[in-house]
Amino acid sequence: MGKFIERKPWLFLDEYKGKIFNGEWPTFPELLKIQVQRFAERPLFTDFEGPNGSKNTLTYNQVYQKVIKLALWLCENGIKKGDRVVISGKNSPEWAVSYLASFFAGAIAVPIDCALRQNEVCNLIKTAEPKITLTDDDKLDFIKKEFPGVIAKSLNPTIAEDYVYNLKAHAGADESALPASQQPACDDTAVILFTSGTTGNPKGVMLSHKNLISDAFIAQTNLDIYPTDVFYALLPIHHAYTMQAAFICPISCGAEIVFGKSMAVSKLMRELCEGKISVMLGVPLLYNKLLAGIRKGIAAKGPLVVGLLGAFQGLSFIIKKLTGKNIGKLLFQSVLRQANIYTLRVAICGGGPLAASVFRTYNAMGIDFIQGYGLTETSPIITLNPIENFKLISVGRDFSPYEEIKIINAKEGVTSKGRGMIGEIAVKGPMVMQGYYKMPEETAKMFTEDGFLKTGDLGWIDSEHYIMLCGRAKNLIVTNGGKNVYPEEIEDAFQLCDNVQQITVQGYTVEGDDASEEIEALIYPSDDLIKKLGIERTAAGAEEKILEEINKDVSAVNKNLQPYQRITRVTILSQPLEMTTTQKVKRNYK
Repeated sequence: MGKFIERKPWLFLDEYKGKIFNGEWPTFPELLKIQVQRFAERPLFTDFEGPNGSKNTLTYNQVYQKVIKLALWLCENGIKKGDRVVISGKNSPEWAVSYLASFFAGAIAVPIDCALRQNEVCNLIKTAEPKITLTDDDKLDFIKKEFPGVIAKSLNPTIAEDYVYNLKAHAGADESALPASQQPACDDTAVILFTSGTTGNPKGVMLSHKNLISDAFIAQTNLDIYPTDVFYALLPIHHAYTMQAAFICPISCGAEIVFGKSMAVSKLMRELCEGKISVMLGVPLLYNKLLAGIRKGIAAKGPLVVGLLGAFQGLSFIIKKLTGKNIGKLLFQSVLRQANIYTLRVAICGGGPLAASVFRTYNAMGIDFIQGYGLTETSPIITLNPIENFKLISVGRDFSPYEEIKIINAKEGVTSKGRGMIGEIAVKGPMVMQGYYKMPEETAKMFTEDGFLKTGDLGWIDSEHYIMLCGRAKNLIVTNGGKNVYPEEIEDAFQLCDNVQQITVQGYTVEGDDASEEIEALIYPSDDLIKKLGIERTAAGAEEKILEEINKDVSAVNKNLQPYQRITRVTILSQPLEMTTTQKVKRNYK
């Protein structure tokens, strides 16, 4: 590996310490004020929701003015320091302004997934007990009816009298009118992010201004980002991953954010192209789909072109690893332009491990492609693969000396990524949560006696501080022979399989005199496979034909697995499994 590059991207803050902020880190209001002084007329928020889908852009100063106006309105409508403001809507400048305005009013922002069902939203609002909710139109009337004591306003301009940008604040957009006593401190809670239990007892992660702001800057010790960058916020922004990597991080360096609301291919392609996106973040499913489209386009050019570009990929990757020089952008210029990703400087993948082959291919084609790892409880980023020294099998290097990561209850083991002392990953640092909202006992269970947060993830760490992730501890399958099987590793092997839309792996018991646990794959076949076979999913005899094709893919994967890892039973699903916000299958099938 090459020499690590030491970065301290927060040094510019020294100029403002004692003037705009006095804490260890600035709060959200203080950070925005600093960036307005530095980049007042630079673009901050952009979307394509103008007339006929035209481009709209707000500068740092314009955003600041809207934030102040909305914060004044929040204060005039009863918001006091520590009150909760619920924000639930699609990605938009209005969502972002509402989020920032909550902090200027001294409130705690509570972002809620706009895709949740009404009973789930109800449960979260009851738990959060907000004074005000800011939401998309489709839930506005419902919230007003169910919570008459809660003020509800719209994030959508179609309802003019309730639209957040049209709300009248009598004091005008003057920050001095905001109550000084309500301004948050560095260690005050900034947000509550609900991670689970939307139909039971919701678990809300409390993150302070220090948690989120420190993580934004510390993450940049493994990645250079610039004021000239344009970030693409396509994944739901209420989720910690998007909120940090595509919202807080760009503001921390003075960059621009383009808000995407839909993964429809035509809209995605247009926003990538016209937005001149330079930093994109996504989940494995998104990057796999994008790469599948690129490969289909290459395949259509014939075997000669496929072979030539394959050779170019190998050459480009070797040169990049050995010298750090990125010649892929030149070799694959036409391919990247056709896919509307030629302007991409960096692609970040989180929300789950990406197949090493996908990781390698993007890098070979000239995109600086990196993986990160974290969880909501850590704001969320705790490792990131440096562009200069990435490892294909790793989810990233830690941020030492600014955090500590250790492996607890470690035992020597072997995985597809190699051999190591495998155990539960635990972390300590300024990005670690304050705790779960009104759940002191649940909070205590998450920490070791010496103050490390237990992530629930199994993995190992090498001598250069890179994390190799195996999977969730609760998903681990232990065979009768005492071998550990990590379902996620098997599932990852199917990421580029065109015939498989969803796969989830679990153990099952083989009954008999010598009962044993073996490996089962639950598979929802892709639409492409159904179309290729020329059948209907529910037609008589369809399952047998589908299973025949799927078994070919399973056999191919099994050849590269250890005997104890091999899939011995396949179940074809007639309906897709429920997905999380980051497009991972929810493991609630047992």
